Amino acid sequence: MKYAPDNSKKWKTLSSEYLFRRPWLTARRDTVQLPDGRVNPEFYILEYPAWINVIARTPEGNYVMVEQYRHGLGEMGIELCAGVVEEGEEPEAAARRELEEETGYTGGEWELGMVLSGNPSVTNNLTYCYIARGVTRTSAQHLDANEDITVKILTEEELLEILRDDVMKQALMVAPLWRYFALGLNKK
Repeated sequence: MKYAPDNSKKWKTLSSEYLFRRPWLTARRDTVQLPDGRVNPEFYILEYPAWINVIARTPEGNYVMVEQYRHGLGEMGIELCAGVVEEGEEPEAAARRELEEETGYTGGEWELGMVLSGNPSVTNNLTYCYIARGVTRTSAQHLDANEDITVKILTEEELLEILRDDVMKQALMVAPLWRYFALGLNKK
């Protein structure tokens, strides 16, 4: 049986007020009415642009990863290449752009692996997770002023060890990686 959501349980938005707007984050307070008639005058939504990440694999079967400091946790982290979809940009174009900017890798065969939300309760954006097979290094990194990224090339066993040992903390990257391995997409 295929899942179909019960849309009769959707909430009705009675009003919205923006508390602040920034390029990377907007906060909104909604007054909502639940299906049973109850009203919640303070439901907060964080608005973000769409995000992307890339499971990038070289022709030799290695994985192109990035290491960078994450101030929220105050720790260095190993991650997939990731970034923001700019206004008017298609998610795959953003993924290709970010991979080249952060790592210098381009080309290969691309497919959308999955689309997910970091927290559909209080955020409004989606993350598009791409798989890029056969990417090669064609240039140096082209980092933004606030980026300090080191490219790491990992074997499949090294990446699986990172996942098994709970080293990677970014849930929007861990989920597509586990799905990638669980569905055998690494065998393609």
